[in-house]
Amino acid sequence: MEKLERIHPNRQVLAFILIVFFSQVRSEPIRYSVPEETESGSFVAHLTKDLGLQTGELAARSARVVSDDDKQPLQLDRQTGDLLLKEKLDREELCGPTEPCVLHFQVLLEMPVQFFQGELSIQDINDHSPVFPDEEVLLKIPENSQPGTLFPLVLAQDLDVGSNGLQKYTISPNSHFHILTRNHSEGKKYPDLVQDKALDREEQPEFSLTLMALDGGSPPRSGTVMVQILIMDVNDNAPEFVHTPYEVQVLENSPIDSPVLRVTARDVDAGNFGSVSYGLFQASDEIKQTFSINAVTGEIRLKKKLDFEKIKSYHVEIEATDGGGLSGKGTVVIEVVDVNDNAPELSISSLTSSIPENAPETVVSIFRIRDKDSGDNGKMICSIPDNLPFILKPIFKNFYTLVTERPLDRESRAEYNITITVTDLGSPRLKTEHSITVLVSDVNDNAPAFTQTSYTLLVPENSSPALHIGSVSATDRDSGTNAQVTYSLLPHQDPHLPLASLVSINTDNGHLFALRSLDYEALQAFEFRVGATDRGSPALSSEALVRVVVVDDNDNSPFVLYPLQNGSGPCTELVPRAAEAGYLVTKVVAVDGDSGQNAWLSFQLLKATEPGLFSVWAHNGEVRTARPLSERDAAKHRLVVLVKDNGEPPLSATVTLHVLLVDGFSQPYLPLPEAAPDQAQADSLTVYLVIALASVSSLFLFSVLLFVAVRLCRRDRAASGGRCSVPEGHFPGHLVDVSGTGTLSQSYQYEVCLTGDSGTGEFKFLKPIFPNLLVQDTGEDVKENSKHRNSFVFS
Repeated sequence: MEKLERIHPNRQVLAFILIVFFSQVRSEPIRYSVPEETESGSFVAHLTKDLGLQTGELAARSARVVSDDDKQPLQLDRQTGDLLLKEKLDREELCGPTEPCVLHFQVLLEMPVQFFQGELSIQDINDHSPVFPDEEVLLKIPENSQPGTLFPLVLAQDLDVGSNGLQKYTISPNSHFHILTRNHSEGKKYPDLVQDKALDREEQPEFSLTLMALDGGSPPRSGTVMVQILIMDVNDNAPEFVHTPYEVQVLENSPIDSPVLRVTARDVDAGNFGSVSYGLFQASDEIKQTFSINAVTGEIRLKKKLDFEKIKSYHVEIEATDGGGLSGKGTVVIEVVDVNDNAPELSISSLTSSIPENAPETVVSIFRIRDKDSGDNGKMICSIPDNLPFILKPIFKNFYTLVTERPLDRESRAEYNITITVTDLGSPRLKTEHSITVLVSDVNDNAPAFTQTSYTLLVPENSSPALHIGSVSATDRDSGTNAQVTYSLLPHQDPHLPLASLVSINTDNGHLFALRSLDYEALQAFEFRVGATDRGSPALSSEALVRVVVVDDNDNSPFVLYPLQNGSGPCTELVPRAAEAGYLVTKVVAVDGDSGQNAWLSFQLLKATEPGLFSVWAHNGEVRTARPLSERDAAKHRLVVLVKDNGEPPLSATVTLHVLLVDGFSQPYLPLPEAAPDQAQADSLTVYLVIALASVSSLFLFSVLLFVAVRLCRRDRAASGGRCSVPEGHFPGHLVDVSGTGTLSQSYQYEVCLTGDSGTGEFKFLKPIFPNLLVQDTGEDVKENSKHRNSFVFS
């Protein structure tokens, strides 16, 4: 929106710089001429040839024709390079009486910016006839006027110029007068009536003559007026103006009916012949419409507003006439003084509304400024705000370019509203503002950026397939397709991790899904990288690290490692009856495949043959005697121990222990089945125990003898410097430590042996292994009719 006010511009570029001729501006204008009234669309010239350009260059460089006037009389066909008339031209309307009638225009080319000056001369044709202001003119001539006297007549006007303009006057044939055509200094032709012979009012008191004005056209045009001549009595003094010419200056903004000047004429005659009246003489229509004169006072006043930009001065012919018909002529020169009543004008010739970011210096707009005032009122200053990355450059006359000062960044600012301010130097100053909106188009110069450099996702194990486990997100500062992000899984470097079968990603929103149920016990955590790629050209991308941690679920029950619960019979523990309270019977060892609190195990005595005799420590699974044993306690005990984890819900396992109370570790022992033995089985066990005691005694005796023999042999060998060879035999391969935790006063080692045949286990009575002495048992095996049992044998 344009508005007028006083301003103090931010950045000033003097618009009144003298004509700046760059290398892009052609020094000599190209000149063309065309007759007026030529039809619209008529051919004027072939610009491509006249400007020395290549075919198609006008279209490629966005050529256009710019006129100095508000109207555009010419148009350019860019494809053919022809300069054509846009409308029918009337020379009299465009230039009036000015000759020659020349219209100035410029040819503007872009890429690069280049100007060509042009002139179009409008040739006059004889399309107007001379016209008199009145149909009849009254002329009073005293009868004593002498032959040769000149009487000015009314002036005819012809809008044509040159040879088509007014050339001469003629008058109808008569015996007393003829016409003299007189040239004025302004180029006008005035008719003077010349008296040829003396007049006699009494003989002929009046004449009716026809005055004809002829122009020089072919054929000539003419106009006529009737001249009535009255022969008056003698009045020998004509009025005379006090000053001639009168000169006066009038401001162009003077109101209507304001006084301009008072003129005065004097007549030395007396009476009616000395009274003077004033009037305009041979005034044009423009003067009659602009000024009026009081016939009595001689005061000249304005009838309409003045416009300095249209007419800068007026030459007004005035006439003073006395009562006798004599008149005197005078001239008033009225100069119109310019005032600052026209705001500067700005017209856009070229505008680029969208500019790609990161582009070097780019022409946004080409525009022209103009002020119709003159002097300081017509001098202009052009500016734009300082805080914008744009500058103004003058290129030719009052033409400017608005260009970018540096590459633009759309992400910093996507739109600029630029206000071009043009201010004149008049008083008061007037200004015009024109706003231009420039959009910065996006270039794919920003890669997508993840909100985090790494993501950690917690996934519960045993979750259902296609579970949404989390999301990654990336943003792109660009816009449009340059900001549309697609997600993908990047190739994994570990060939042993089947990433494609574990997770998938939604390419549009970055949601991650587990493709199958995850097992914490098989895979606790894994890492992979995801990529985010925009859809620009070329596409830009970034990547982030995703770590998936499998959260353990309580899906594994405790597993008992000892005593082993396989298909064979239960394990039997021996406890001497002399054991005190707190005696370690055994220790239940169990593990849990889960982790964390799901793997925290606690032990509990679930069932016992005799409650209160044994206890289980909750945290380590040790089975100990709760009180001292007595002879009244049963020999065989069955314990059920519950092993429970700390999961939610908790899972558990049970283990069965058989405890046998014995009087000493040399007492033979045969483990019994879980079922309660009947009386027959008890008798059989007694027999076996008797046999076992006899065997142990025999073995002990044999061992003592063997020991004595070895000692004697070693002494003999030592004395003779030789060695005693011990017969090879079966030495124990597995030794069991029995510490003094219980009632034993020292530590012993015993061999645990299994026979190789199927169906039964065997006991061997072993001797304690003392330091520096290993004795092999040569006793007989005692077989037990139990099913697949491991057995412990003590000597």
